[in-house]
Amino acid sequence: MLRFNDLFQWDRFITPTIIKSFYWLVIVLIGLFGVSGIFSALTLMAVSPFGGFVALLASLAGTLVGIIFSRIAAEFILIVFRMNEHLGAIRDQGRQR
Repeated sequence: MLRFNDLFQWDRFITPTIIKSFYWLVIVLIGLFGVSGIFSALTLMAVSPFGGFVALLASLAGTLVGIIFSRIAAEFILIVFRMNEHLGAIRDQGRQR
């Protein structure tokens, strides 16, 4: 759990605690942009049916790719912090000998 004191001390990283909140914020933003793109594509279909259809497919594909890449980025950040914790444990284990 993130405490207020953790913001002013460097003994513990806060990023692993808040990365999930940022991930869900990014998912919501991607969803909003996706819905916006879908509505724009539907509006474009009134002018050009083929262009609107292509824009609709591009909007759906962009939303899907954005969700996947945001998950990959969040997992990468968590992996880096987890590697740091494991390397610290290995270093501490070597000091005990």
